Amino acid sequence: MTSSIPKLLLLLFFLSHRSPIARAGDDGSYKVLSMGSPRTDSVCSQSKAVPSSSAGAATVPLHHRHGPCSPLPTKKMPTLEETLHRDQLRAAYIQRKFSGGGGAGGDVQRSDATVPTALGTSLNTLEYLITVGLGSPATSQTMLIDTGSDVSWVQCKPCSQCHSQADPLFDPSSSSTYSPFSCGSADCAQLGQEGNGCSSSSQCQYIVTYGDGSSTTGTYSSDTLALGSSAVRSFQFGCSNVESGFNDQTDGLMGLGGGAQSLVSQTAGTLGRAFSYCLPPTPSSSGFLTLGAAGGSGTSGFVKTPMLRSSQVPTFYGVRLQAIRVGGRQLSIPASVFSAGTVMDSGTVITRLPPTAYSALSSAFKAGMKQYPPAQPSGILDTCFDFSGQSSVSIPSVALVFSGGAVVSLDASGIILSNCLAFAGNSDDSSLGIIGNVQQRTFEVLYDVGRGVVGFRAGAC
Repeated sequence: MTSSIPKLLLLLFFLSHRSPIARAGDDGSYKVLSMGSPRTDSVCSQSKAVPSSSAGAATVPLHHRHGPCSPLPTKKMPTLEETLHRDQLRAAYIQRKFSGGGGAGGDVQRSDATVPTALGTSLNTLEYLITVGLGSPATSQTMLIDTGSDVSWVQCKPCSQCHSQADPLFDPSSSSTYSPFSCGSADCAQLGQEGNGCSSSSQCQYIVTYGDGSSTTGTYSSDTLALGSSAVRSFQFGCSNVESGFNDQTDGLMGLGGGAQSLVSQTAGTLGRAFSYCLPPTPSSSGFLTLGAAGGSGTSGFVKTPMLRSSQVPTFYGVRLQAIRVGGRQLSIPASVFSAGTVMDSGTVITRLPPTAYSALSSAFKAGMKQYPPAQPSGILDTCFDFSGQSSVSIPSVALVFSGGAVVSLDASGIILSNCLAFAGNSDDSSLGIIGNVQQRTFEVLYDVGRGVVGFRAGAC
């Protein structure tokens, strides 16, 4: 089992960058978490999102897809059990990509694939969406965001097999700037395994199959993309004509990964290889996505840690977690426990830790929660409490300490999910860690690929 550790370390390169010790968020010993009410959760609150200033950046609002701020008509939240089941599929896929036996070379186990193509991560865990304009004239498209995907796509006319969506299907024939790629184009060749040959009219065809079995296929194309008041010329995306396995009402997916096809890579020349987002504390509030949130004076409010990248699994953005603090006190966890590495992911819900680290966190957290009776576990969440009759609860602070001295004290909404500690342990200490989206709530999380850093700014939404 330990042999997978050096394999992963060979994949990750450590960019030389050091930051002074800095903290994002209040690092006090306790935080107060409001338990809310169904009435407040059903109303879209006034946005408190404050993006960091960056000249020339493009910013759009970001919403939880099931919350009252969402433009989608269906607001029903999945149950906690459903969410955790889907989340486990996604986390297992990401860890398999980095493991010695499941794809250290960037491939996946053939038994997982229904077609000879690269697998994307599970889509059903994706919770956050943006609305953009596509085409000339621009038509609104509501798209999920995913740092674990590179190829962006929307459902297009004509569509022989599509799920219902909130907006009209994108009609390429109505856009004066739409252009499909030819089979012999360099952009088609760049798809690699995600290219699936030619259509009868010699147009480039793409196909992506996700870890949960869903898939999308159609014509790889380009058109003008409107991000707020900014425009991206010749935005490359999949015009999906056949899909299966989707049951939401979104129009498509925006890939924010590190691969060549992602929006981040496509806008590198105009907006810089950097983006940031802020995931709101509740579904009833809003956040934002910013493209071109490059470094310099615009990121002075961030604490930063070096970004780790794998040349063979380029989609994901890694960081080096070094320690955990509970109630302001650092836990006695050997630094070597975190040596398998950790990735940041917008689509994974629950943070995954090495079991040695999770056990220490769980024990320390329970010690600070003695005023609340224990409750039964909920799926992978086993540190749970009975908050019956409580309008608010007092919980120990939890801070993540990253390489370079960055200390990120989590918001109260990033510590507890429902009535449980929002962390889970991996099967063994050699498995990759994942920082999930619950822990990222209220922070502006900066992915500055050009400078090789990940940053955190507290209280951004």
